[in-house]
Amino acid sequence: MHTVLVAAGVVIEDGKVLLDRRKGTGHLGGAWEFPGGKVEAGEDPRQTVVRELLEELGLRVRVGEILDVTFHHYEEAKKAVLLMFFEAFRVDESEEPQAIDVADVRWYGPDELASLTFPAADEAILRKVERRLRED
Repeated sequence: MHTVLVAAGVVIEDGKVLLDRRKGTGHLGGAWEFPGGKVEAGEDPRQTVVRELLEELGLRVRVGEILDVTFHHYEEAKKAVLLMFFEAFRVDESEEPQAIDVADVRWYGPDELASLTFPAADEAILRKVERRLRED
């Protein structure tokens, strides 16, 4: 079993969080997630967030503090992931997010999150984000 290093951005605006939906029907296909992706060899995980949000959503961001780190085994896929979740902020010159290399992208409020399907590795950060959205 190998471990994949992943960095994701948590973008919150106006009481809603930005999520994207994975393409395909394979492992985790169709699940909603915090936008991000695999960290390339030698790449700073913060730069991964900047790169992935631009490539997948057309969104320009600056990356803030790390919000959570989690490790999860996906036995069915014979892999493990180490995920780093960073707060990310849309920069002024950024356009609205678009589904460029994902199935869909949307802003969700705290009451809508429970109805969505997420990868198991996102559960801890999802609870934190939901609490934060309710506090704002």
